[in-house]
Amino acid sequence: MTMRAIRMTAPRVLEQVEVPTPTAGPGEVLLRVGAVGACHSDLHILDAPAGLFPVPMTLGHEIAGTVDQLGPGVTGWSAGDRAAVYGIIGCGRCRACLRGAENACRVVPVGGIGLSRDGGLAEHVVVPASRLLHVGELDLTQAAPLTDAGLTPYHAVELARDRLRPGTSCVVIGIGGLGHMAVQILVATTAVRIIAVDTSVAALDLASRLGAHDVVQAGPDGVDRIRALVGPPPDGADVVLDFVGADPTVTTARQVVAAGGQVLLVGLAGGTLPVRPVADEPPTVPLETAVEVPFWGTRAELQEVIALARSGHLQADVQTFALAEAPEAYELLRRGEIHGRAVIVP
Repeated sequence: MTMRAIRMTAPRVLEQVEVPTPTAGPGEVLLRVGAVGACHSDLHILDAPAGLFPVPMTLGHEIAGTVDQLGPGVTGWSAGDRAAVYGIIGCGRCRACLRGAENACRVVPVGGIGLSRDGGLAEHVVVPASRLLHVGELDLTQAAPLTDAGLTPYHAVELARDRLRPGTSCVVIGIGGLGHMAVQILVATTAVRIIAVDTSVAALDLASRLGAHDVVQAGPDGVDRIRALVGPPPDGADVVLDFVGADPTVTTARQVVAAGGQVLLVGLAGGTLPVRPVADEPPTVPLETAVEVPFWGTRAELQEVIALARSGHLQADVQTFALAEAPEAYELLRRGEIHGRAVIVP
């Protein structure tokens, strides 16, 4: 039997092809794919130099679907169960993996489903049973984005949890696929003042509807407008979540964070953060400021994200596409023309 799949057949080349339908091996599950989120990380994979990622490879790491077939030795799952896929596959043996932080594996570089092995942009995908989490009756087009667009901002918020105290402020830069989920996570799990920043008026309107207390349109006076809300240096935002990661947004982040605050660079747009360990005026980064680069999250955190969604506290703003339209969806994503999260439905 064969199935349709969207495969990277060469750097920057994405094609729909017919491939053999895979079979679940020991410890694996064959999942009938119900929905797959299209992520900016997929564009980085497509644009990467030859040899960095396997070719040909089926893309798609934000996956939700229905169990079709159990491989030998799999327990705890039955055909027909609905599941989300935790895409990272660490070594399982290093210190990070042993404490559940497979997203910080010290042996495997960046590896997993849709990253170093075939992903979910197909009618079926084989995954280790250990990567599955139950989603109950949650709509699969909602469940799929939770596995990255929901998990990554949740993990970033967890890293900043000690600073996200009642009465503090958090600036969220970039209200896209991850940023609009971050606003909801902050609303649901903290009592902080949320300041949303984006170039798009529509994105800021969405942030307001989701619970942001203030919105600021990015531009030449963006830093001044944020500063009017958070106060002059050395005061400022207690936490800044940058979901873009380009030079302009990284510059904004370091210019509005408070002394002793925290900047989390989540976006992968290639910006550079200058750090000089001297008391510059103005400083490149305020004194006592922490800077972190979050990457996805843990399986335990994904379970919590799913719980938030199932309880009605987290909902992705999705734009759906058929499998054959996946290349078009990625081009729209590249041009910045996707609102919320693009989700492919095979």
